[in-house]
Amino acid sequence: MRFRKDISAVAQQQLRRQLLDARASLSSVARDDAALQVGDHLLQLPELQQPCHIGSYFSVKAELPTHTINERLMAQGHQLSLPILHPARAGHLLYMQLNQTTKWTHNRFGIPEPELDVRHVTPLTHINILLVPLVGFDAHGNRMGMGGGFYDRTLSAWREGKISLLPIGLALDCQYVNELPVQPWDVPLELVITPSKVWDFRG
Repeated sequence: MRFRKDISAVAQQQLRRQLLDARASLSSVARDDAALQVGDHLLQLPELQQPCHIGSYFSVKAELPTHTINERLMAQGHQLSLPILHPARAGHLLYMQLNQTTKWTHNRFGIPEPELDVRHVTPLTHINILLVPLVGFDAHGNRMGMGGGFYDRTLSAWREGKISLLPIGLALDCQYVNELPVQPWDVPLELVITPSKVWDFRG
């Protein structure tokens, strides 16, 4: 059962700040080591034992680093697509498949993203596994993001049963809390991978 709880916007922002500070307190070496462990867990999942199409992301600031994880996924033969801010649907993401000629730019948040190229757009229906960044997660698979709602909107079609994919959160161990406040539009995750374990919320 997913946990639901009312909380003031101020209290929610305070919790987000605490979680952001916790991950920022880790050294870059510690975060890189954590990413190696998370990558090991990810590559050992049964769902990744055959080449598949994975939607990943470009980590920024003190997020769990995904650069090496993305390289390892491609080295294992998986196709990789990364998100850009949707040019026509505000608040939504559009995925672009990476290749040898991918050019990069920065969006309005300063996050690197592939340049828009209609030839390389990846519909969500073509993505088997979606890797999701997070600020915090809880024992029920609830996720706290940065508050923009981009991933909740992206995953809404999956929650409604319109598309089939496996959403997996990538996190540092310090990003876990017992329970998070959630809203009706929040989309919980199926799995969250941290350096210490794989959290499986299915069933």
